[in-house]
Amino acid sequence: MTHPNQVRRDGHRPPTLDAALELARSGVPVLPLREGKVPFGNCCSCADNACGGRPNMKTPGTCSCPRPCHGWAAATTNINVLSSAAWAPTWRRAVAVAYHPAGAGLTVVDLDDADAIAWARATLPATRIVPTTRGEHWLYRGVMRSANHVRPGVDVKSRMAYARWLGTGTGTMTELPTSVLTLVEREETTPPRQGVGSSSPARTTWDRSVATGCRHTGTYVRTGLERGLARVLTHRETGAGSAAYGVARFLASQHTGCPGPCGLAAIGEQIADAAISVGVPAPYAHRAVTNGFHGALGATV
Repeated sequence: MTHPNQVRRDGHRPPTLDAALELARSGVPVLPLREGKVPFGNCCSCADNACGGRPNMKTPGTCSCPRPCHGWAAATTNINVLSSAAWAPTWRRAVAVAYHPAGAGLTVVDLDDADAIAWARATLPATRIVPTTRGEHWLYRGVMRSANHVRPGVDVKSRMAYARWLGTGTGTMTELPTSVLTLVEREETTPPRQGVGSSSPARTTWDRSVATGCRHTGTYVRTGLERGLARVLTHRETGAGSAAYGVARFLASQHTGCPGPCGLAAIGEQIADAAISVGVPAPYAHRAVTNGFHGALGATV
């Protein structure tokens, strides 16, 4: 006889729940995803974290809500919770299953497109790979801090994050390498001001002499550059590398209709110098700028 507090154990049980239970039995914390492939929102009792949050969130809370609130933090391996009546409505509406990578001792490098995959193949150690709708998930054994947009088309998912379950993948899973750890740490960690790496030794500034084929006025280019540099400089604690990428990509896109040259190399040096001045390591700063240019113009800068 079916327990009154559990989802029916017959052919009417949602397939997403079947998949979740199988994963949970193997020690992988899981949760349901709704339309849009995102976690279900908090119930009215947990809205705005009024309940204090789940105990496994960044700030340990006191929430004892029986429903799957709090996004990734609701992930569990508890079979009774997953198949409970409180979770039944969400399983009936669920379109997919997600898991908490760190809870399973894993880190997922989420590659969103062909360029990101090509970068990973050239840069990261081989490991287990799971195909996704747009790219690939590379799974490593080990746990780290999560971060989005660590480089174009690349997210890192481990602690305080969820990843959609898309199968076991292929290949042998390897230990979390330093090359993945530094994707997050090298940009997010801002060294003391006296420890900041030096900027370009021979500083080059943009002027008309290096932009003989640019169709824009000098005032237009300098104004855009000054605004971009100001944006990078506001990220004194975190995110300057990502800001440098965004500024480089935007400024380069303004020159797609120019016959050239437009002096983008000089513009790039100034953007990189700004990022370096607020703590981004020089190699990362220059790479962010180069990737930004490539994102706007392709391989030819």
